[in-house]
Amino acid sequence: MKQYKIFVTGKQGIFDPAGETARHALDNLGYTGIESLQIGKYIQLTTDDSVSAEAVKQMCEKLLANPVIEDFSIDETATSATSEIAEKTNAGADE
Repeated sequence: MKQYKIFVTGKQGIFDPAGETARHALDNLGYTGIESLQIGKYIQLTTDDSVSAEAVKQMCEKLLANPVIEDFSIDETATSATSEIAEKTNAGADE
């Protein structure tokens, strides 16, 4: 198994109405000094080993992010060998 953490953010210079609304609301609540606030998306994708990082990039370009107004970054995280061993051990105990 592979896990991917995908961070989608607005491109530099693109107005973020949700971020500006949140910044203004924080100011109204007394939190001063915030110059800008951008709101993005976090996507956690778990795949089997056959899915390549290039395929995940294509998923982002075609669906998960809007390349016209958004940038994205992908972090691949390895699954824990310990948890995989535990799963195999538990599966073997059931036999």
